[in-house]
Amino acid sequence: MGGIMIRTISPNPNRANFGRCSACAVRSLSICGALDQADLGEFERISRHAHLEANEALFTAGQVAAAVHSLTVGVARLYKLLPDGRRQVIGFALPGDFLGVSPADRYNFSADAVDAVSVCRLSREAFTHFIEQRPHFLMRINEFVSRELMLAQEQMLLLGRRTAEEKVAAFLVGWRERLAHIGDNRQTISLPMSRQDIADYLGLTIETVSRTLTRFEREKMLVIVTGGVRLLDTDRAEALAAA
Repeated sequence: MGGIMIRTISPNPNRANFGRCSACAVRSLSICGALDQADLGEFERISRHAHLEANEALFTAGQVAAAVHSLTVGVARLYKLLPDGRRQVIGFALPGDFLGVSPADRYNFSADAVDAVSVCRLSREAFTHFIEQRPHFLMRINEFVSRELMLAQEQMLLLGRRTAEEKVAAFLVGWRERLAHIGDNRQTISLPMSRQDIADYLGLTIETVSRTLTRFEREKMLVIVTGGVRLLDTDRAEALAAA
């Protein structure tokens, strides 16, 4: 995976870049959506805009949790390495998601870019000070924590007593809903992550994921297209996902 290779643009002390946060396309979906113009200006002053290419590390498990990140573009992969060397993908972050908040001094999971991503990065010290001066902002953060808990519970169900077909269908339906939440309502469900990523998220082998998708296509439930899938039988997919 390599070390941290984030390329950042430092805040301009003369605030020549002021307005970047106001123009952010996912501001309403992110923690910043709760900020008024004055607070947004301060948030922008203490943040750095960072770009990462595919597979570059945002942060790694065990690293000192020195920063928090608000994803603005792209998809990030969240995972843990098990003691035996296997990888468990614990989630995928989309624009608007907030990453890196940890009650401990070190990150307890790793995050890297699935495709090219952009983030707003704030030092933990600056972010903590920002919150301390704005206790009302904690309500917004609590909303995000609650959503993360819900997603974690959904993954527990995915890893439970479900068949491979039910797991894959649930993933596709759930991912489609998350894409719709950020305004992506295209007929094709974009899947920038690899099938190995999906397998590591669902607790399956890559061969099982591939066979299941091929079976779904043969049974006319979906069609596999470049960069994703297109559901043809949404009712069946949702029925399998709800099983």
